[in-house]
Amino acid sequence: MTDMSLAPSDRALVPFVSVANMLRLLNARGTESVLRDLARYIEEDYRRWPEFDKTPRIAAHSRDGVIELMPTADAEHYGFKYVNGHPRNMRHGYQTVTAFGVLASMATGYPLLLSEMTVLTALRTAATSGLVGRYLAPKGAEVMALIGCGAQCEFQALAFRALCGITRLRLYDIDPAATEKAARNLKGLGFEITICATAQSSVEGAQIITTCTADKQNATVLTDNMVGAGVHINAIGGDCPGKTELHADILRRSDIFVEYPPQTRIEGEIQQLPEDHPVIELWKVMRGEAPGRTADRQITLFDSVGFAIADFSALRFVLDAVKGTDMVEPLDLLADPDDPRDLFGMIARSAGQAA
Repeated sequence: MTDMSLAPSDRALVPFVSVANMLRLLNARGTESVLRDLARYIEEDYRRWPEFDKTPRIAAHSRDGVIELMPTADAEHYGFKYVNGHPRNMRHGYQTVTAFGVLASMATGYPLLLSEMTVLTALRTAATSGLVGRYLAPKGAEVMALIGCGAQCEFQALAFRALCGITRLRLYDIDPAATEKAARNLKGLGFEITICATAQSSVEGAQIITTCTADKQNATVLTDNMVGAGVHINAIGGDCPGKTELHADILRRSDIFVEYPPQTRIEGEIQQLPEDHPVIELWKVMRGEAPGRTADRQITLFDSVGFAIADFSALRFVLDAVKGTDMVEPLDLLADPDDPRDLFGMIARSAGQAA
């Protein structure tokens, strides 16, 4: 006799991590602890970089922003992230960046996890920056300039403290309200904070310079005269064609480290340079196949645009972190008929008709 129940089976249910549960996870573990864990997962996956299918993200650009899909896969899992970037959203009370992601089984194609990734993207971006800083920042660095105090700012500060030991921050944003917001959020967290009146003054004494602005244009946030010998530049604002933050002369005297060259040459700071300008792939540094920082006076530049493997790592982390907890909800996402060939029969039964 056919089971007439329309209750979803276990195979129909996909674990879902909501924003509320992502915040619970952060509060339970501590943000800096999560950043360290994320960095570990990212480093593990970068060290097995050749195992992944890789492609530049698929982008749909408009005059208002960009919507992107970021896929990758290894032999066991497939992952993708949906993410947007709309700088004008803030004028209307919307986030500049929102995201969600899926991790699925390569064996069955069934999703194993659906997760919010607005918060998680901020975390994985910061964790990646801090991880790269371990390889490229000057030894004993304590001071970081943060130029651009939007949604990513505080995450970067915490990641560089958790992973690199940064304790002093110099903050600047073209919008004083953003600078004040960042200082307010970071107050009481153990940093020594200086609010700066200009980008120029913010880099004074900084051993690490992080640039993270949102305007979708070729801007010069950091000029060549602002960058002295021996600094590490963490350039995370560039993420699409026509959007840059650094003067090209800085690039020409820096050793440039990238995630995935075919994507970075389209979207990153190096879109300003010839296609054959040499860059160093970070996965090779993490595997010991290429040098990172080699000299005290060397200028290192992480031309960060974000790559799908870091999102894959973040989803792996979340799947492991929520397993066996109540920080996940079962989502009735997949049709699961009694007979895999009889999908239409589910419709009939839902209408109260016998199949």
